[in-house]
Amino acid sequence: MRRELSDSSVTKWQGEWDYTTKGAITKTFFPKITDRLKLKINVTPNFTTMVTGHGNIKSYLYKFKIKDSPMCSCKRGEQIIDHILFNCELVEQERDILKAAVLRSGNWPVSKVILINKYCKNF
Repeated sequence: MRRELSDSSVTKWQGEWDYTTKGAITKTFFPKITDRLKLKINVTPNFTTMVTGHGNIKSYLYKFKIKDSPMCSCKRGEQIIDHILFNCELVEQERDILKAAVLRSGNWPVSKVILINKYCKNF
């Protein structure tokens, strides 16, 4: 009975997750609720910022008029999650470490789903 209730809850949760227009960035990392529930993640403020797009990111702060511009400090694009993960030269050393780990068994760039499921300890 307890397992059926849990499965039913997760199924309902997934339906709501699929239907909502909220959480677009988070959905690129966690499209399936069951996959997320299996992960053991060290949730830090930086991790939360990366998987939600909310926090100390210029594009987010610009929306609320906290920053004058959404441009990244590297001056090579708007500071959004994809820019930070895949292009920003200010975090190039960190990205090179992550990229090397990914290239040992896969291709770069990697999807955020694979990134989170296989390499989230590198965040």
